[in-house]
Amino acid sequence: MITPGEAWILLTGALATVSCALLGTFLVLRKMSLLGDALSHAVLPGIVIAFILSGSRDVVPMFAGAAVFGIIATVLIDAFHRRWRVQEDAAIGIVFTALFALGVVLVTAYTGHIDLDQECVLYGEIAYAPLDIWTLNGNDMGPRPAWILGTAFILTVAFVGLFYKELQISSFDPAMALSVGINATIMHYALMTMVSITTVAAFESVGAILVVAMFIVPGAAAYLWSNRLKVILWLSAIFSVLSAVGGYVLASVWNSSIAGAMVAAVGMIFFLSVLASPSQGLLGKAIVRARLSVRIAQDHLLLGLIRQSERDSFEGVLCQEIPRLVGAGPWVSRAATRRLTSGGLIRDEGDRLVLTAEGERNATRLLRSHRLWESYLSNLGLPHDHTHVPADLLEHFIDEGLRERIDQELGGSGVDPQGKPIPQERADGEAG
Repeated sequence: MITPGEAWILLTGALATVSCALLGTFLVLRKMSLLGDALSHAVLPGIVIAFILSGSRDVVPMFAGAAVFGIIATVLIDAFHRRWRVQEDAAIGIVFTALFALGVVLVTAYTGHIDLDQECVLYGEIAYAPLDIWTLNGNDMGPRPAWILGTAFILTVAFVGLFYKELQISSFDPAMALSVGINATIMHYALMTMVSITTVAAFESVGAILVVAMFIVPGAAAYLWSNRLKVILWLSAIFSVLSAVGGYVLASVWNSSIAGAMVAAVGMIFFLSVLASPSQGLLGKAIVRARLSVRIAQDHLLLGLIRQSERDSFEGVLCQEIPRLVGAGPWVSRAATRRLTSGGLIRDEGDRLVLTAEGERNATRLLRSHRLWESYLSNLGLPHDHTHVPADLLEHFIDEGLRERIDQELGGSGVDPQGKPIPQERADGEAG
């Protein structure tokens, strides 16, 4: 059973991570992840100066100080990069290290007068969130961090919702944004301002260092699963909530920092995404490569059978010869044989395999593609004894239209460079 204190911690963590992730998604898409890192550090002197001037931890001075220094950092980076030709990564490194160092110096110098220390600045402690109560006219309104992060969350959702089209276009194609009347520079500074505000909102709970992961990792993980921006935004929000819940559980098990455990949880989500993403994950790519290997092995087996059938004494291929014929290992050979058999393209006759009528038609098309490519490459000047390997690679990806275009280029030649006949196809698809 979740206690009220635990519920407030989970809510605070979810608000922080989702707010960072929604904005961080655009940083990842713009290839500006390091800029998010820079801003999360560069706002530190703004927060400290706000403390010095106001003498309190009120929300408005903190947001104002963070926003001002976030904009200053962005302007300085742009100026160094565009006007003084400093490489962008170098400009980011110069600005954020200088401003962060200034912030650390200010924290150290004024730590005796202001309720702010390096541990709070660097790491944060979300476990204390339920104890920081906001009172309004003597009424208990709940933890102050939850209200602050809730406000940042609402502002973030409103910003993304209202300017979704502008953010989308300016993120993918700034030149097009200008052509349709969207000021990409203003959107850039608006996004950086929101990043600064969200950073300071999550500052006490997550800390300047750990907030970097919240900006980058959920969006990067979501990008592995989809190429559609709306889907990426939804996935980044879902991953953020999962990291908040999972991080709290991990912190309970490890007896460690809750904010750090949340970052560890989102890191695990990213690692799982790298493994399991259908299109870009390691397992997904391995499955695609395995399927392609089986498909190519099927083609090689059909080609081996049709080539051997050109001999008068051909009676099929012995099963033990299949790996050599397809040029693949036993697993791929067995998979290719099973698929061809289940598809009705080959028939198992005890100790050997033979082509069915449908298999012969498919094998003939493949053989025609191979020998057309050999002839075409030979006409381009490739030596006759060097045409087989490239033709072997290309024969699997030729459709009927391309076969006919190559045949027309060759003038209807009936033999390949080695003098072997190029099979012809009839109008009804029957090979002849």
